[in-house]
Amino acid sequence: MKLIRFGAPGAEKPGVVLDEQYYDVSPFVADYDEAFFAGSGIEQLADVVAANKESLQPVGKEVRLGAPIARPSKIVCIGLNYTDHAKETGATLPSEPVVFMKATTALCGPNDDTVIPRNSEKTDWEVELAVVIGKRASYVEEAEAMEYIAGYCLHNDLSERAFQLERQGTWDKGKGCDTFAPLGPWLATKDEVADVHNLRLWLTLNGEKMQDGNTANLVFNIPHIISYVSQFMTLLPGDVISTGTPAGVGLGMNPQVYLKPGDVVELGIDGLGTSRQQVVAYGQ
Repeated sequence: MKLIRFGAPGAEKPGVVLDEQYYDVSPFVADYDEAFFAGSGIEQLADVVAANKESLQPVGKEVRLGAPIARPSKIVCIGLNYTDHAKETGATLPSEPVVFMKATTALCGPNDDTVIPRNSEKTDWEVELAVVIGKRASYVEEAEAMEYIAGYCLHNDLSERAFQLERQGTWDKGKGCDTFAPLGPWLATKDEVADVHNLRLWLTLNGEKMQDGNTANLVFNIPHIISYVSQFMTLLPGDVISTGTPAGVGLGMNPQVYLKPGDVVELGIDGLGTSRQQVVAYGQ
C-alpha cells in the first residue's frame, strides 16, 4: 500500500493511494503514528481497505499532502553514505556510519515551501531514501533488520551548510531548521519495493539536473544502518532513518551553489513518487 496524510498543516487525515487515486481512511484509522505502526496497523489497514474499497471516499488530487507519517519520536540521518558525495565534499569515506539527528519540527509536507532560515548563507539540497521503522528496535541483528521496516519515503535532507560546518558544535544545527525535512508524497510499504538497493534517485534545481544516483551505491546498506543505529538508541515505530545522498549538492560545486528565494527544487525516487518545494525567504 501507499499511505498518505492530507489536509491543512496540523489537521491532516490519513489516506491511501489506490490506482493513483487518493482515498480517505480516517473513519478507520486515527493517524499514521507510533501507535498505528506498533499495533500492526499496516496489516489491519490492508484488511479494512480490501473490505471497504468500493465505499472509500475519494480525495481530490488538489489537496495538500502532509508528511505521510505523524511526527515521529526522532529523525535519524546517515551522512557521507555515497562514495561520490563524500568525494565531492572533500570528506574521508567513513569506516562506520556517520549519524546525526534532524529535529522533528523540521518535518513538513512534500510540496510545502522551503523557508530559508534567518541569517542563512548556504541552504542546500539532498535527495535521500528514508526508511520508516515498523516496530521497536534495539540491538537488532543485521540479518533480521529488514523485519523492522514499515516502508520507505522520499526525503529532501535540506541543510544549512554554514550552520552545519562553520559553526561550533554538531551538524544538527544546520539540519533541523523548520521545513528542512519534506517527506513524501507517500509511504510505500516495504512489499511495494522489490529491491530497495536498486532505486534511482534524482533532484533538479529550476529544471536543471543536479543529482542522479542509485541506492546500489550506498556505502552502508539498509540492514547495516538499522542494526548500527539500534546499538546506540532504541528506534520506535514510526521513526525515520534517512540514508544519505548521492553527489550533486550545492556544497560540492565549484563555485558552490545555494538556494535563494524563488528557486524550485523537484526530486524523486523510483516507486516513491516525486515532490516539489518552492524556496521562500524567512518571514515571506
